[in-house]
Amino acid sequence: MYKKIEKLLNERNETAYHAAMTTGISQTAFSNWKAGRSKPELESLRKLSNHFGVSIEYFLDE
Repeated sequence: MYKKIEKLLNERNETAYHAAMTTGISQTAFSNWKAGRSKPELESLRKLSNHFGVSIEYFLDE
């Protein structure tokens, strides 16, 4: 799932740090997602979908 987040970050020329600050999601969460230690919960997906202007389903479709 982080690959999709990373794709959106790259398309927007945005860092995970900026997305974390804008959405209120911790940088640790982004790091854990990237490392595969955890996956975003529904509330985080909602924040990400609003931030990037995509649907929650975008992140769920593998």
